[in-house]
Amino acid sequence: MLKVEGFDTYYGQSQALRNVSLTVAPGEVLCLLGRNGAGKTTTLKSIMGLVPPKRGRMSLGGVDLTGLPAHRIPKHGIGYVPQGRRLFAEHTVRENLEIGLMARGTGREAMERALGYFPALRERMGQRAGTLSGGEQSMLAMARALCLEPTIMILDEPTEGLMPSMIATIRDVVIRLRADDVGVLLVEQRIDAVLPVADRIAFMDHGEIKAELGIAEVRADTSILRTYLGVG
Repeated sequence: MLKVEGFDTYYGQSQALRNVSLTVAPGEVLCLLGRNGAGKTTTLKSIMGLVPPKRGRMSLGGVDLTGLPAHRIPKHGIGYVPQGRRLFAEHTVRENLEIGLMARGTGREAMERALGYFPALRERMGQRAGTLSGGEQSMLAMARALCLEPTIMILDEPTEGLMPSMIATIRDVVIRLRADDVGVLLVEQRIDAVLPVADRIAFMDHGEIKAELGIAEVRADTSILRTYLGVG
């Protein structure tokens, strides 16, 4: 289980996160929702050590990860797909996947398992990542993270800018990850992409988690979506 306790994160003198705590269990999808600027991406970056929290603790499977530098976080089994994908555009699909293997020292079997989620990428292995379609780039970014053989996957706006058919593909992969006992922490803006896959939803506002509800509670009373998102 990923356990985050009391993260306080700052950009200079400005506090971006206030006492943020969350857990993600294996085979569970936790969605982090909130308006733009609520602190969702900062939460993910704090977990990954890219914007280290000033206070708080973090552990995975009982192993204390507090204060680890960013390059060591993936080695413990946390895969991260940042907003905008952040691929190596001039490198081929294969080379991008190999970079994923290097992050944790996994082997070719891990690449094969990652490609099992996105078989369409097998036909693009020699193609430069920058020439892929937006949907294909999203698949590659997720497959690269899966090359870590993660126990936790962190996804920041994975459906941004995608066509409905590709959104459905990403949704199906998240459902498959859950079935494969991978915990998923998902940041999304699209409510229709969240409701079919999430087990719990944490609502953020002004750098704080204001409420956390099971998906059945949210479906039964969508007024909370209006409260924190202005929709529903």
